[in-house]
Amino acid sequence: MIYNKYLYWISTISLFSLLILTGIFYMVYYEKLVLYFENYDYPIYLIYPLAIAKIAGSLVVLFYKKSRLKELAYAGFFFNFVLAFFAHVMIGEFDPFPTIFMTLLVISYVTGKKKGR
Repeated sequence: MIYNKYLYWISTISLFSLLILTGIFYMVYYEKLVLYFENYDYPIYLIYPLAIAKIAGSLVVLFYKKSRLKELAYAGFFFNFVLAFFAHVMIGEFDPFPTIFMTLLVISYVTGKKKGR
């Protein structure tokens, strides 16, 4: 179905361009992120590796056709979003971004499987 193709590209480009931007912001605004991570009791040494993983995983999903590496990138983002959602829930707040990102991820993955990526 032609809608799957458009839905795949819209969700994929939207999500992974935002993730690349987020990874860049993690590096540029490191000092502000330290406070954010400390609020969630996360170790601050995770900021740079998480930024690199977001950028690298996004590039893999966007530019690799069919590979296990692409599947691993999708899985890594899935766990990242689930854990981010519960991190917010555990401190009693609701952040819509993990939910939005998870929705885009599922749409991208499912429609990508249907179109044969």
